[in-house]
Amino acid sequence: MSAAAANVAVIGAGMTGAVCASLLAARGVAVTLFDSGRGPGGRMAQRREVMDDGTELRFDHGAPCFTVSNDEVARVVGGWEARGLVAEWKAMFACFDRETGKFRDFDKEGTMKKYVGVPGMNSICKSLCQEDGVVSKFGVTIGKMDWLQHRSSWSLASLDGKDLGSFDFVVATDKNIASQKVSGLTGKPPPLDLSVFPHLSAMIQDIPVRPCFALMLAFSEPLAMVPVQGFSFHNFDSLSWAFCDSSKPGPHVPPNRGGAFPAISIGGDDKCVWEKNMKLAICGDFCASPSVEGAVLSGMRGASKILGCLNLPSGL
Repeated sequence: MSAAAANVAVIGAGMTGAVCASLLAARGVAVTLFDSGRGPGGRMAQRREVMDDGTELRFDHGAPCFTVSNDEVARVVGGWEARGLVAEWKAMFACFDRETGKFRDFDKEGTMKKYVGVPGMNSICKSLCQEDGVVSKFGVTIGKMDWLQHRSSWSLASLDGKDLGSFDFVVATDKNIASQKVSGLTGKPPPLDLSVFPHLSAMIQDIPVRPCFALMLAFSEPLAMVPVQGFSFHNFDSLSWAFCDSSKPGPHVPPNRGGAFPAISIGGDDKCVWEKNMKLAICGDFCASPSVEGAVLSGMRGASKILGCLNLPSGL
């Protein structure tokens, strides 16, 4: 099968799905990206609030920033930086110790280069989802994924039963794609029937997560008593990080969203779960590491698996 003839469905327009879709499209593969939300971003989301006086506040209430240590990811992020999609956040970071009530480790917290999306964290996904060859469909929840053995392809339907078409490959970036937790919300079985993939049942049925809640605050005056723009907490049971969005490069205005991060990684060395015989890639930070970098790397690896099947170099 040639790249031009290949048709891939990517489920989820967060960082993993957006990266995977853009890399496939760059090699001439036709990609349709589905997301149940109103737009891309996932946990890279940004919220806008308008004050009574008309002032607009923007909060990166998903991931506030990210770091990169993997060389493969660094090359991709370097390309984003050259395009102006991301910028280095050159701010002062530290650690706040609850026992002493003081900030410390100023140098330690700032050793790794921190990146932010410009003008917001969701700008990265927005741009990737708009690249040539990617057809993005938002407000669409996948309700059923059927593997058609005789056609060696997938048939997808929405939660309300609408036929979404047939695809040669599917990339699923939702960790709950086969979880029974979905049934509690929709009243229907999860989209992916694990009876077709019995060996995957124990691996992906219910991936444990660590809940995360975020508080978004705006202040009328700068917090002069805080000498840094971001800090971790030491000796705190429930607090992890605090960030000041208004210190970011670009038109950010004052700091993050409730969500959950995977407690395990199921992708092994592949950083994704790849079912070659049924042309299915399951990708996400839950396959690599619970971070933006892990999400990017898993999306890259999923794209590479499909490009390998098409005898195309990934270029990564």
